Amino acid sequence: MNTIIDPTKHADWEIAEAAEPYMKTVYQLGDELGLAKHELLPHGHYIAKLDFKSIVSRLHSKPDGKYIDVTAITPTPLGEGKSTTTMGLTQGLGKRGKSVIAAIRQPSGGPTMNIKGSAAGGGLSQCIPLTPFSLGLTGDINAIVNAHNLAMVALTSRIQHEFNYSDEQLAKRGLRRLNIDPRAVEMKWVIDFCAQSLRDIIIGIGGKNDGFMMQSGFAIAVSSEIMAILSVSTDLRDLRERMGKIVVAYDKTGRPVTTEDLDVAGAMTAWMIEAIKPNLMQTIEGQPVLVHAGPFANIAIGQSSIIADRVGLKLADYHVTESGFGADIGFEKFWNLKCRFSGLRPNAAVIVATIRALKCHGGAPVPIPGRPLPPEYKTENIEWVEKGCENLIHHIQTVKKAGINPVVCINAFYTDTDQEIRTVRRLAEAAGARVALSKHWQFGGAGALELADAVIDACEEPNRFHFLYDMTVPLRARIERIALEVYGADGVEFSPDALAKLRRLEEDPETSQLGICMVKTHLSLSDNPLLKGVPKGWRLFVRDVLTYRGAGFVVPVAGAIKLMPGTASDPAFRRIDVDVETGKVRGLF
Repeated sequence: MNTIIDPTKHADWEIAEAAEPYMKTVYQLGDELGLAKHELLPHGHYIAKLDFKSIVSRLHSKPDGKYIDVTAITPTPLGEGKSTTTMGLTQGLGKRGKSVIAAIRQPSGGPTMNIKGSAAGGGLSQCIPLTPFSLGLTGDINAIVNAHNLAMVALTSRIQHEFNYSDEQLAKRGLRRLNIDPRAVEMKWVIDFCAQSLRDIIIGIGGKNDGFMMQSGFAIAVSSEIMAILSVSTDLRDLRERMGKIVVAYDKTGRPVTTEDLDVAGAMTAWMIEAIKPNLMQTIEGQPVLVHAGPFANIAIGQSSIIADRVGLKLADYHVTESGFGADIGFEKFWNLKCRFSGLRPNAAVIVATIRALKCHGGAPVPIPGRPLPPEYKTENIEWVEKGCENLIHHIQTVKKAGINPVVCINAFYTDTDQEIRTVRRLAEAAGARVALSKHWQFGGAGALELADAVIDACEEPNRFHFLYDMTVPLRARIERIALEVYGADGVEFSPDALAKLRRLEEDPETSQLGICMVKTHLSLSDNPLLKGVPKGWRLFVRDVLTYRGAGFVVPVAGAIKLMPGTASDPAFRRIDVDVETGKVRGLF
């Protein structure tokens, strides 16, 4: 970026717009990465998909680069800047002359049009071009929506036909009766917006030709099991096998009904042929960024894809990947699910912390998205920062339990004071972490040099990476271990429904070996979003258990969290518009 823009005076979309004339083309990026011509699949001049199978096969004997995961402390509702830090660290490593690639998750239309923004980063540490990144990119999420809803079409039409036709009539149509129990449907429809009015609905209202009347609902698209499958698949063959294992419902004897039973898994996979290929973009300073899979580690796996990480590790000496929300959920899933499925082992983990969030955990008023930041956050308060560091130290200990070298990134705001920063550095170093102050939001890669150096040093030290649990440990015991050792709970309580489901799953040799993908609020270490800091004297309440056989997960649902978020009263879409003369979108962040 040849023109310096002050991020304290300009919105993210203005900074991105100013940087875009200086972008490298995907052909330049491809040349710098050493890609063969057929491995680069352009979508215009500045975005491309990659033939990952060819890249990984061609470079199979090349040693992997250093593998770094970016996670965070428990965030405020405003977020902690993990994507911004991922971009800043990538730019900082680039400033140090390192060959580096980042992998981040594609944003959902829900938060983009609501209150959280598009997760492209911010200030002078962004992924660009911003508009296509924020508004559908190359259509991966659209493909997931179509593949998922096709399974629902197959299910609901089959229920209707089995209700209306005899066995003989079904046989004439090439169908066998599956005896689907309409009260035991596991899946909902999906849409890529925060639409709380669609959480619970009745479908099939009308006559016999209008479907079978039953209770249904919608979840947000990125919580779909198909997004999880995209995150953990290693190639198209693996994705196709996983797609056929998705359980959509149960029959009247309790047997699972899969997408393969409905003869729809192949057609669902057809929607995903292009989506499985990672997308190539760039930072404001021209380092390559792979964008693949989706967000929401509180209700999904929330990881950039295994495929993107494998490509990045072969193409660069340093690969920076991103996990959603705090280390209690995003990093825990990276550690015990993604690394287990991929076989990849990280060299370091970055824990992002802001003075703002530490004050929140220390007693300051909780900031509300869309409203002015309370004035308490703009004045020095060492007591709040010290108290809030209890949350940071908890996350440091979580990362150390994985045997990984933690680097605390103090994601600096220009309102932070020197004394507040010294307090965080002192307490985090005493807890056994490297600490780096980073001003990447304000200064880009030049502001992230201390962070880059700390990460380089951490990657050079050997670690003793190991999982929290063995897969032979019973499901309930694994849930309890996560609750006690990662969240700090005193124990776990299961609803009767959740307990019955877990018992059935533990009795089945196939499902008893599935991984644990927790659904829990991201706003607290506990299952209560109002409890800040490091809550004491509480028990995790698991109210339901979902089964994602295709992805390979058992999904315990804790607390009152919903798989469909709601749209706020002052959403971002009110400030997004188009310049009709230039066609440029304004107001994205």
